[in-house]
Amino acid sequence: MRVALVAGATRGAGRAIAVELARAGLFVYSTGRSSRVSGRSEIGRPETIEETGDLIDAAGGAGSALVVDHEDPVSVAALLGVIERDHGRLDVLVNDIFGGDRYAEWDKPLWEHDLPGGLRMLQMGVHTHLITAQAAIPLMLRTAAAGGTQGLVIEMTDGTSAANAEFRRNVGFYYDLVKASVERIVKGLSFELKDHPVTAVGVTPGWLRSENMLENFGVTEDTWREACVKIPGFAISESPAYVASGVAALVQAADISRWAGTIISARQLADAYGVTDTDGSKPDCWGYLAAYGWEREDGAGVGEFR
Repeated sequence: MRVALVAGATRGAGRAIAVELARAGLFVYSTGRSSRVSGRSEIGRPETIEETGDLIDAAGGAGSALVVDHEDPVSVAALLGVIERDHGRLDVLVNDIFGGDRYAEWDKPLWEHDLPGGLRMLQMGVHTHLITAQAAIPLMLRTAAAGGTQGLVIEMTDGTSAANAEFRRNVGFYYDLVKASVERIVKGLSFELKDHPVTAVGVTPGWLRSENMLENFGVTEDTWREACVKIPGFAISESPAYVASGVAALVQAADISRWAGTIISARQLADAYGVTDTDGSKPDCWGYLAAYGWEREDGAGVGEFR
């Protein structure tokens, strides 16, 4: 059985990816900080990593949901030790750790942005990815070499290469820096792994209907279309299951090396591997933004991008 580690799987895309990988037959280690036992992380959300484990069980999958602080190299090294001891292999790493949104100050330039909060965002969204990749890749290389397989590192980010080529307006200096840095991690890993049996790629969802996003709009995943009455542009949004289904398909594909060093959108995964969102649509948030601009909220033309 192939083994995956989904780091940052307490909620949102990370949780959905953990469930879909388990549904696809991988043993999934899902990690996060919010716990029924130890309490909420600084993010303050009610979701727990144990709930992710319950969802994996409900999907008929196998896995282990663990509380891990990915800012702590010692804890991450211990996690990899557990994976190697219990399974002797690691085939897939999904780095989806962040949670720094609460520190973002969207309307302030660098010199007015809270410095501790900004640096905290870098710790949560960049340092964690580096610490986890550094610890996980050696086991992935050993796994691939021993079995003649191809390992896969997936760095989750926000935005395509085109969308992040210039400074992102209305997200704040540090948020922009975090997401630009994740793409650089993908490029750096891809260069360093080019002669090894592990491929590094980046994946971005579009306008994700995370738990927090749904609460902000006063809707649920079942009633999300009601929010389109006030914000018609919300029609381009997508469920976490959409990008998760794409990631699950990518993990099982025979052509993963063609994506090396690139950022793949949920829509690109849908087109490449024939997956859809839960309603049968294929939202293309980034295509829509490229065509209509960032300020458009009236929903004009959304139908062309679903």
